Amino acid sequence: MAKKGVAVKVRLVSPAKNKNGNPTGTTYYVKKGKGATEKLRFRKYDSRAWNEKTGKAGMHVMFEEKKLPPHKKN
Repeated sequence: MAKKGVAVKVRLVSPAKNKNGNPTGTTYYVKKGKGATEKLRFRKYDSRAWNEKTGKAGMHVMFEEKKLPPHKKN
């Protein structure tokens, strides 16, 4: 039986700002294959990002891969 590749869970963080100029804090969690060596970048929807062109919240931005925060041990 062939072994399956180990997928690693990564966090995608939005670099966009809200209306007040603060980071939106929107994140997505995805799995990344073992063979992938480069950092992931996806264009996804951020509902809190401020769109200067339309004057409304919500737009597509490039999410960038960041490390997962450490988990809490009980």
